[in-house]
Amino acid sequence: MTAIALTIAGSDSGGGAGIQADLKTFSALGVYGASVLTALTAQNTMGVTAIHDVPTAFLTAQMDAVFDDLAVNAVKIGMLSQPGVIETVADGLATRSGIPVVLDPVMVAESGDPLLAEDAVASLIKHMFSLAVLITPNLHEAARLLDTSMTKSRREMEDQAAGLLDLGAGAVLLKGGHFAGEEAADFLIGRTLQGRWFSAPFIKTRNTHGTGCSLSSAVTAGLAKGRDLETAVGEAKVWLSGAIAMADALNIGQGAGPVHHFHDIWKD
Repeated sequence: MTAIALTIAGSDSGGGAGIQADLKTFSALGVYGASVLTALTAQNTMGVTAIHDVPTAFLTAQMDAVFDDLAVNAVKIGMLSQPGVIETVADGLATRSGIPVVLDPVMVAESGDPLLAEDAVASLIKHMFSLAVLITPNLHEAARLLDTSMTKSRREMEDQAAGLLDLGAGAVLLKGGHFAGEEAADFLIGRTLQGRWFSAPFIKTRNTHGTGCSLSSAVTAGLAKGRDLETAVGEAKVWLSGAIAMADALNIGQGAGPVHHFHDIWKD
C-alpha cells in the first residue's frame, strides 16, 4: 500500500520552503503527499513581502476533505501563524488519534521575516505539543519557546532539548545547524528515547532555504513508511545533507536559494 503523508503548513510562492518543500520531500522519498494550507505567503529567496491567513472554516474543510478520503500514515505541521489557526488544527487532529504528528515550530523565515505572531507562542505550546510525537525546533526557535538565550554549546543543547521535552511533546529533535562549526549536529531526546546525536559535515552554502521544513518532512516520510523514530531521523539527516550539498547546483533566485530535494533523482 502506498504510504501517505499530510503536510499542514503555509505556502511559499518561491517554492523553496513550506508546503512546496514538504511535497517535494515526500515525493523524493517515495511517499504520496497531501496538503492543507494554513497561510499564503508572497515569498521568494530574498524575503517575505505579505502573508494571508486561511480562514479557519476553510482550514477545517481542507482537513476533513483529506482525512475523510485518504488513509494518512503521518502528519507534518509547519507554519501556524495565529492562535486561531493553531486551535483549529489542534481540534482537527484531536479527533484523529493514532496518526504520528511531527511539529516544526516555524517562527521565522530564512530571510529573518516573522512567520508566527508573538501571541501565538503560548498557544502553540498549549495546544500542539501534546499532539506531537516529535517537535523539530532550531536553536532560535528553542530559545523563544523556552524564553531564554540561544544555546552556545552541545551541553546547553542537551539541556534545552530536555526543557522542551518537559513542555509536553513526545520527543524533541533540536537542530544545531546554526552553529558554524565543522559539523551540523542535531540532538534527539524522547520520553522513551535516551539522548542521541546525529551529525553530518557542515556544508558552507547560502542556499539553505527550506532546510527546516525539509528535514521535518523527511522524518514524517519515514514515519509514514513505518520507520521507528530514530531510524526516520537518521535517514532524514542523511538525505538532507545530500540535498544541502547539491543546493548550489540549482542556481535558483538572487538570495538564499533552496536545497536540492531531488538530488538523488535529477542526474543532469
